Amino acid sequence: MTIELCEVEVEEYISTEKRNQIIVDLKKIGYPLIEDKKIIIIEQIKAIIIELVHYRETPLKTNLSVYLSEKLQYDYTYLANIFSETHGHTIEQFFLIHRVERAKELLVYDELNITEIADKLHFSSVAHLSNQFRKVTGITPSHYKHLRKRKRQPLEKVCRA
Repeated sequence: MTIELCEVEVEEYISTEKRNQIIVDLKKIGYPLIEDKKIIIIEQIKAIIIELVHYRETPLKTNLSVYLSEKLQYDYTYLANIFSETHGHTIEQFFLIHRVERAKELLVYDELNITEIADKLHFSSVAHLSNQFRKVTGITPSHYKHLRKRKRQPLEKVCRA
């Protein structure tokens, strides 16, 4: 058996009893089994966005919508609709919120200036980063950097439904 994000692959037939035990064991370690197809797709969308924002160094060569459609093999309209139905906001809003949270993280580390952060997170300019940051937080990145108590959310709580 192999386990990856959003997937458990069983290589041979297992009894209902064994399957139920696997479900119990996964729940014990914090991984409840999700069998609803739409929820699986939504979790895949979230995982892709988190990977793009937090771990990818190079910018996308295409739009996010095209990238997600190609990666998941579904029409983007379908992906956008099921995501919005479940979360109450769009995939683009989820993507932006994660980018802003990543910007907050980088501001806290204080290793990069705002221009470098804008570049690292693939914003078209510092002004674009500042506008998007203000749209999400109500303040500018510069103001955030100088706050004594910087409010950041744990990654697992960002935009949870």
